[in-house]
Amino acid sequence: MFFSKKARNDGILEGDAKIFGPSVIGQKTLIGDSVIIGYPIKRKIIILSNKASFSTYDDVSEGTRIGADCIIRSGTIIYESSQLGNDVETGHNVLVREKTVVGDGTRIGTHSVIDGNVQIGNRNNLQTGVYIPPGTSIGSNIFMGPFVTVTNDKYPPSPKVSGVTISDNAIIGCRSVLIAGIKIGEEALVGAGSVVTKDVPPRTVVLGVPARKVMTRDEYDRKQKNYLAQP
Repeated sequence: MFFSKKARNDGILEGDAKIFGPSVIGQKTLIGDSVIIGYPIKRKIIILSNKASFSTYDDVSEGTRIGADCIIRSGTIIYESSQLGNDVETGHNVLVREKTVVGDGTRIGTHSVIDGNVQIGNRNNLQTGVYIPPGTSIGSNIFMGPFVTVTNDKYPPSPKVSGVTISDNAIIGCRSVLIAGIKIGEEALVGAGSVVTKDVPPRTVVLGVPARKVMTRDEYDRKQKNYLAQP
């Protein structure tokens, strides 16, 4: 275990956790085995070169803030300059890169990658294997099924980032792909396996490759209600 003298911990540390820089861990937060908090960005590691060590990482890290009542499961790495709210939960081996903000009550599934400079709101459920690139903005109360991929480059490879916006209460089905620059409207729904190339209006359900409107959210909600009423 490595725990920075600059850090503050009001939680519980398991096993071989490593906490770098002036990181803050809130009350009753569990930091699992082999978790790394406050990992330095690439530029700093390159400068360190052959001098890299836990102590030098600690010297250059700006730290990370993690709120109260969180569960950060084993193998997760959270880079410096990120902030997680209260009651945030990660699965195992999650990567959260620098300058990411995660709101209260959000769940991030096992093997998901939040690739830095991402805004995530409150009470979201991002399931196993989700990929979120830089420039993405995610609202609140959003469900993203397993292995959803969000992109940020319309003509790869290029240096221009064109982030996706996902509005409150949207649902993104498993293995869907959201193409760079689009906006998913409030309470919109993307069916499983879709490739979304254009904006999706609020309360619209889209499906297919490329995704097209198949019904309204009202129709979907009625179908769901009838399905749940069946024995």
